[in-house]
Amino acid sequence: MDSSDVFWTALALVLVIEGSLPFLSPAAWRRVFLQILQLRDGQIRFVGLLSIVFGLLLLALLA
Repeated sequence: MDSSDVFWTALALVLVIEGSLPFLSPAAWRRVFLQILQLRDGQIRFVGLLSIVFGLLLLALLA
């Protein structure tokens, strides 16, 4: 499997995971989305930073 295959596989998995909550429970997804809208920009950036750091750590552990 070359690097472009890995990229497209990872992207496909992200789409499957991201689509699961709105598909399985649209009302819960809507509530989560409304709660996210109430957060300040700094809070959203912090969650994004945590996500990036966690993803990089996971990649480092798997590589």
